[in-house]
Amino acid sequence: MPARQAGRPAVPPAMAGPGRAGRARPGPVCEGGRVNVVHSPAWPGRHPRVAIVGGGIAGLAAAWFLRGRAEVTILEAAGRIGGKLAVGEVAGMTVDVGAEALLARRPEGVGLVRQIGLGGELVGPGTTAARIWTRGAFRDLPRRQFMGVPADFAELERTGILSPEGLARARQDATLPATPRDGDVAVAGFVGARFGAEVVDRLVEPLLGGVYAGRPERLSFEATLPALAAESRRHASLAEAAAALLGPPPAPGPGGAPGRHDGPRPGEPAADGGRPDSEPGGRAAPAPAFATLAGGLGTLPSALAAASGAAVRTGAAVRELARTASGWRLVTGPASAPGAVDADAVILALPARPAGRLLAGVPGASPAAAALAEFEYASMAIVTLAYPAGSFPRPPKGSGYLVPSADGHPVKAVTFSTVKWPHLGTLPAPGGPARAAAGAGGEPADRAAAGPREPATHIVRCSLGRAGEEALLQRDDADLIGLAAADLAAATGVRGRPVAASVTRWGGGLPQYTVGHLDRVRRIRAGVAALGGLAVCGAAYDGVGVPACVATARLAADQVLGHLAARPAAAGSRTPGPERGGKWGHDR
Repeated sequence: MPARQAGRPAVPPAMAGPGRAGRARPGPVCEGGRVNVVHSPAWPGRHPRVAIVGGGIAGLAAAWFLRGRAEVTILEAAGRIGGKLAVGEVAGMTVDVGAEALLARRPEGVGLVRQIGLGGELVGPGTTAARIWTRGAFRDLPRRQFMGVPADFAELERTGILSPEGLARARQDATLPATPRDGDVAVAGFVGARFGAEVVDRLVEPLLGGVYAGRPERLSFEATLPALAAESRRHASLAEAAAALLGPPPAPGPGGAPGRHDGPRPGEPAADGGRPDSEPGGRAAPAPAFATLAGGLGTLPSALAAASGAAVRTGAAVRELARTASGWRLVTGPASAPGAVDADAVILALPARPAGRLLAGVPGASPAAAALAEFEYASMAIVTLAYPAGSFPRPPKGSGYLVPSADGHPVKAVTFSTVKWPHLGTLPAPGGPARAAAGAGGEPADRAAAGPREPATHIVRCSLGRAGEEALLQRDDADLIGLAAADLAAATGVRGRPVAASVTRWGGGLPQYTVGHLDRVRRIRAGVAALGGLAVCGAAYDGVGVPACVATARLAADQVLGHLAARPAAAGSRTPGPERGGKWGHDR
């Protein structure tokens, strides 16, 4: 196999030019090692200073929501911004090596994309139809299911996902008395009590596992499936509750065949693992739609940073957070050469545990710090493989497939990226010319996917790693590539070795919404709010997808702005303007 492509995410260049974020607002500039804000004429008079700790999508979105109302500096410990959004190169193609899509039916994600001038880069999927590879065969997901919870037993039987014994047990849901529930419970406990273990193991686990990389025995029913948890209180049968959320089935087609259902199915996952961007278990719409950016969702962070006008400092780990008379002081850098950043307000856009460690030394923050320390995280890896189209005995079908952990395979989900995102097929194959782009006149067009033509090279994205599988992810890149390629060959019959491959590891990347999650989040937010001038945002709270993270960012920005508006202006308030150069105190 040729040398692997670099497994580290590529840092996308800042976007500029017509229709891109570069025209929206000046971005950060770097002078002699100092990062200074380039001021916009829209910033009149005095502005408070807000420090955002964490340069993932939530921190960057918070900076966008603060634009024009605060002087913002983003402090990111890593060498790049973007968190779990990143692009890399495989077989000469730029592909996402982190999150690859956002849920378009939630307005926060696509709304933000359009606000920063990238609406023309939005691309829709060619298909979202995913299957399950279980018990030695590909099997269609039932149309009538809500995140794996079945609503139609006849349809479930036709899929062949369950054994005859498992199906017979699942049907008992219709006649069992209501299952008592006092407070939050684990998904596996409640769903298993209604349908039995097979529904949990072969339907619910692969779907929820794709979103959280978690185990249904530990995941919170109330937090991961809130709509279903609420509806289940109105029905003895959980299948009836799922049916109520899904709405009426499509009318039968000619001859009594199942009616046509255009677009994604209710409760249908993205190919590599569940809905890529759900608020946990939110109410299913009749036709949910996903979207990405033509250059990859990983190009969003740099565009958002530039559009926000914030100063961005990478390699700036924050080691300490302390109260001052006028706000907050953040200590950065090594103990041998510390730096200090003073701010009027702070947003912690960090994973829960690092946020908790920063709060641990703040007087009055113990309740929030303790709740943040309760979080568990799961790790995962994305193995991206490139194959000539002729390597597959038949063209890959659908957007991909999910794999239940009960089947014992290391790969938990696979996306046929060049099928799910046909615009990738317009990119040049290695050594070949570019194909025509989708959209009239070359416009990327909030655009419909390109036609069904098979690309010369297929990009296949394999997801490995569930909660508790840290030993698997400690294997080296070559081993992970070999495991992914072997699983793919067993499932699809693909022949030969990949012509290119990359491995991207997301250590501790996915927060686990374990039993008690909603109460945990309430305690965190109440504790943080009591401190004043401090807020939290990110994937740990209200959902792991891009729109949910953006929503928490808006909430955090509103909270600190409300605090700053309510307090008297400090006599020494810094004024970003020409005479001060927009510099923070520690930069002068």
